[in-house]
Amino acid sequence: MSTAGMNESAENALKPLASVDGEAAFDEPWQAEALAIADSLVQNGMFSATSWSAALGEALRNAEADGASDDQQTYYQCVVTALEGLIAQHSEIDRPAMSAKREDWEQAYLATPHGQPVKLASSDDNGS
Repeated sequence: MSTAGMNESAENALKPLASVDGEAAFDEPWQAEALAIADSLVQNGMFSATSWSAALGEALRNAEADGASDDQQTYYQCVVTALEGLIAQHSEIDRPAMSAKREDWEQAYLATPHGQPVKLASSDDNGS
């Protein structure tokens, strides 16, 4: 896990995630990021750790029942599904709004040259 460009405080905060017994704690950055998002939402009271665990477990069981491959892509999709479901249940953000924002991000990503930061137009910029 690269910490280049981080301040010392942020770098120290990530050290426990960098390795476990000399092995990387996470295979991909998104794994740490997804768990950090879930933890932040739990810590801020949006939903409980038990609800998060149950939602992720249900998403994984559903993926297995649907014949999804046992790989990181499936796990990632299950994490997203669980987080989106809990956010929709416990906030004013609904699934159509999440889907619309995901579509906006996808379009921005596809329109962005390689190596450049993705810029998402604000709702004022696109008339919505």
